[in-house]
Amino acid sequence: MASVTDSKAGVKDASDQNFDYMFKLLIIGNSSVGKTSFLFRYADDTFTPAFVSTVGIDFKVKTVYRNEKRVKLQIWDTAGQERYRTITTAYYRGAMGFILMYDITNEESFNAVQDWATQIKTYSWDNAQVILVGNKCDMEEERVVPAEKGRLLAEQLVGLNFYEESEKESVLLYFSFFRLYERICKKMKFAGTTDPSVLGASKNTRLSDTPPLLQQELLM
Repeated sequence: MASVTDSKAGVKDASDQNFDYMFKLLIIGNSSVGKTSFLFRYADDTFTPAFVSTVGIDFKVKTVYRNEKRVKLQIWDTAGQERYRTITTAYYRGAMGFILMYDITNEESFNAVQDWATQIKTYSWDNAQVILVGNKCDMEEERVVPAEKGRLLAEQLVGLNFYEESEKESVLLYFSFFRLYERICKKMKFAGTTDPSVLGASKNTRLSDTPPLLQQELLM
């Protein structure tokens, strides 16, 4: 979990106006599937084997470049515990993309994917893009969910892209995020707009550059 200092730094990064597009992305899934480690590996290229339970929701900002454009990714790491569900689902609105994650060594997390997908449909915009990720593929000896089951489920969930990842070894991790924001860009092109905030949004709805809640606010 980020410290108060980290959160303040995140606010500064989030308010940086030097970008062409901003995409709000969420990482969701059961507790302990590796969402926080996944985010830290992608955003900071750091990894710790220690389990850190996310309290409510946390975020990081990363800027990438596509076709000479600066794309700011505002990536939210959500808590998987049921008691935080009301808080985390409030952040679904306005999200352009989701990484829906399960742990290949935990069948319960895989069985919960359908419920998480239903929440996306219920609380997010219709045009939100989703990538299904089977995490911890470096732990092959402990695997209980075959890769083929993940592929089949992704196909059943309206043709989602599917990847198996390891934040420990960075196996395809960066490609998952790349594929997600590429899908968002293609959806923008198909819709004939360069403003991601209008995709699927109701009238006068816009994404906000400033995170609506920070971790310390959730703890009050």
